[in-house]
Formats: sequence, C-alpha cells, structure tokens
Amino acid sequence: MRAVRRVTVDDDGLAPWVEPWEGLVHETLDGDGFNAVSGPFRAYRRTVEVTPAGDGRHEVTSTVDFRLALPYFNWLVALPVRAALRKPGASLPWWGPADRLDARASTVLGVLCMASLVAGYLGTSITQTITYASSDFGLEGTRPQTVALAVTRLAAFLAIGLVSLADRRGRRQLLLISAVGACLFSATTALTPSLPWFTASQTVARGFSIALGVLVAVVAAEEMPAGARAFGVSVLGMSAALGAGLCVMALPLTGVNPGGWRLLFLLPLLALPVLRDLARRLPESQRFTATHAATRIASHRARLGLLAASAFLLQVFTAPASQLQNDFLRNERAYSAIAISLFTICTATPAGIGVVAGGKLADLHGRRIIGALGVVGGVGGTVAMFLSHGPAMWAWSLGASVIGGASLPALGVYGPELFPTGVRARANGVLVVAGVLGSSAGLLAAGALTDSLGSLGRALAVLAIGPALLALLVVARYPETARLELEDLNPEDRKAPAM
Repeated sequence: MRAVRRVTVDDDGLAPWVEPWEGLVHETLDGDGFNAVSGPFRAYRRTVEVTPAGDGRHEVTSTVDFRLALPYFNWLVALPVRAALRKPGASLPWWGPADRLDARASTVLGVLCMASLVAGYLGTSITQTITYASSDFGLEGTRPQTVALAVTRLAAFLAIGLVSLADRRGRRQLLLISAVGACLFSATTALTPSLPWFTASQTVARGFSIALGVLVAVVAAEEMPAGARAFGVSVLGMSAALGAGLCVMALPLTGVNPGGWRLLFLLPLLALPVLRDLARRLPESQRFTATHAATRIASHRARLGLLAASAFLLQVFTAPASQLQNDFLRNERAYSAIAISLFTICTATPAGIGVVAGGKLADLHGRRIIGALGVVGGVGGTVAMFLSHGPAMWAWSLGASVIGGASLPALGVYGPELFPTGVRARANGVLVVAGVLGSSAGLLAAGALTDSLGSLGRALAVLAIGPALLALLVVARYPETARLELEDLNPEDRKAPAM
C-alpha cells in the first residue's frame, strides 16, 4: 500500500518531513530514503521530494510504500495506518497502543486475534443455544439449563491440565492443540440425543476452548510491549466478541426446525483450515524460550488469592447475566430468535468502544480506576436492563456494554502480569477454575432466586453484591502495573535460570 502527501511548507514546516520519524514507525536514513528500524511493518520505505516554491517555501511530496505485518486483519487497519503515515512524524494514532509495536508483536497479535475469534465463537455457542436445545429435548423451565451450564463449568479442570503443560512444553503447541480440540469436540455436540449428552460433549469442548483463551492471553502478555499489554487484551477481547457475534448472527438457523441449533456446533469445523495457517505463522513465546525462573505457584499465593477471589465475585453475576439472557428474552419478553439476535447485535457490538477506550486508558493512566468504574457501571446497567421493558431495556443494555467493556482490558491483563513465566499459564488456569466456581454458584443461585423472586432481574440484583465487592478490592488491594515490564513485576525472571 502507498501513502502519498503533497504539501507546501516554510522552513520550519520542512524539518518534520525530511528528518527520521519517531512515532508509529522508528525510521533511519538510508541513502535517498528512510527505512523502518521498528514498527508494525513487514516492508517499509519512505522517500521525500522537495522543490522550491518561492518566498522561502517548499513543495514537499512524501511517499510511503508499506506492508503491514498484521495477518488476517490487515484490511481493517490499513487505511487508518495510511492516514497516520500522511502526517509529518506519523505520531502514534489515538486508536492505537500507547507504545509502538514492532513487526513481530504485530504478527503475533494478528494471529492471536484470529485464535481469540475462534475461542469467542466456541465460548458463546452453548449460551446462545441452550434454551433451544432444552426445548428440543422436551424440557421446561430454567432449572435444567442452569444445572447443565453449571456442570459444563467442570471443563475448567481439563483446561488447567492443558495450560499447566504449557509451562513445561511451551505455549505454541498447547495453544494449537486446544484450538483444534475445541472445534472437533464442539462438532460432536450436534449429534447429542439428550441434555446429559449435550452437557458432556460441551464440557470437553469448553475445556479446550477455555485453555485456548487462557493461552492467548498469556502469549499476548509475553509478546506485547509494556505500554501495550492492556491494548493487546482489548483487541483480543474485541476479536472474541466478533467470534461471539458470528455465533449470534447464526442464531436464526435455530428457526429452521426444532433441531436447527445443532448447525451452530458444526460451523467451527470451518475454522480448521484457518488454524492450519495459524500454526505456520505463530512463533513460540519469546519469554518462554528465554531463560526464566523455576518457581512454585505457592510462592505467589497472595496474588493468586486476590485474583481468584476477584474472578469468583465477578462470575457470580456475569455468568447468569450472559448465559440466561436468551432465555430471559425468549420467555419473559417473548422475543423470537431473530429479535434476540438483533437485540444482542445492536446492544453488544458497541461494547467495542468501551473495550478499546478502556485498553488505551488503562495503559496510559492505570488499570485500577478504569477497572473499578467499568465494573460498577457495567453491572449497574445490566441489572437495570433486566428490570426494564421496551426501549429502556435496549438503552440500559447498550450503556452497560460500553461502560462494562472498559473493565475487560483493565482487569483482564492482571492475570498474565502478576505471575512469573514459569507458572504464568498454570496460575491463570487456577484463576479460570475460581471463575468457574463463581459462575457455577451464580447459575445455581440465579435459578433458585428466579423461582423464588419471580424474575431473573430481581435475582441478578441480589447477585450484583459480588461485583460491588470486587470494585472495592480493585481500588483497595490491586497493585498498579501500567507501563511496567513483566520482569519488574516478577523480579525472579531476571535473576534465576530455568531448571
């Protein structure tokens, strides 16, 4: 791609065009042009032509030929990058990370975004289909669904086994195994004859998909610059949301016939050719291959306990709020499959605004305040949504998505940041188990409270106590990690050799 800019400037305005840039790209002068020393480019060359225009002014033509190092999503950012390269200095754009990405980090981020998209689809498929599968199996009420969703949380114990292996055998191999396994076992769900078999199949599939999500976050933290880790989490979160959105857009297939929900579990098979290409592009984590400390997870029990309690408190609310939303819309608001799909797309898609803004703000100004505000605003808006009707329900859902989205990168980055390389994957697996215990407790409590209080909205208002406590923990107990290298947060990685 080419970025061309023609301007007429005075002597002062000439300097930014004829000197090496230090912004989105770090340039060096090479002959009659500039090459990239560092930047998100696979290829880069800038040439500048200057001709006198009279009266001490100059006509400048800057031409940049570049090719981004971002696979799969090049088309999404090529035009914004071209616009940035048409400005003198090519400063870091407002929509990008606070620190410049190099070619390797850009390539890894693109690969991880594709893996996160697959994980996002797989992670939401059971949420979108459980109400239709339960009906197809001849079951009534929310209790069978909440029990099934709670049982599938046992997948976390399979996930922790997979991610623990990643601390010994490497991130890349286990990430790829998890991605392929999740797609294949998801397809078996389409063949299940009853809710118990549906639950068993999804338990295995979700074990692989949870491990995939954990390893994506770990690799991102180990590869991103210090000032771009929260940004990386935000981009991965948007990719997962895109995957979830694809599942939502496929929801009308459930209306084909009573068993139409099965088609949504066959669609992940289409990702297998993409995963083959992904395997070719994904390198092993630099921090895993470098010398790092051999340590025990017990040495970090304080951090682990803090984050585990936080994951439990958050999932007590978010699991029933997200996984029972379709059943709520279908049974309490009488929405059709198409109406549910439209509601979800229109109110959840703008969450990307909050996710991107939250990532950038968390890298620039710190994680704690952004995370706490996102949790409070997102949970409060969600409760209001479940207690509302008509346009107000749509408005509350939209606001909760945008505000709550900011907490995803601000808090999601703590898990990979606060543990050394030797136990990073295993520790994050433990955090997943804590979240699973919270989600199981929340789903079971939501089912019981809904039956006793008469509506899911009232049940969620009670369960919102959990996130309220989390917000207090974030403000009072969380360390600030913004713009610190992982080795500064985990000093043992600097001084101890690997065993």
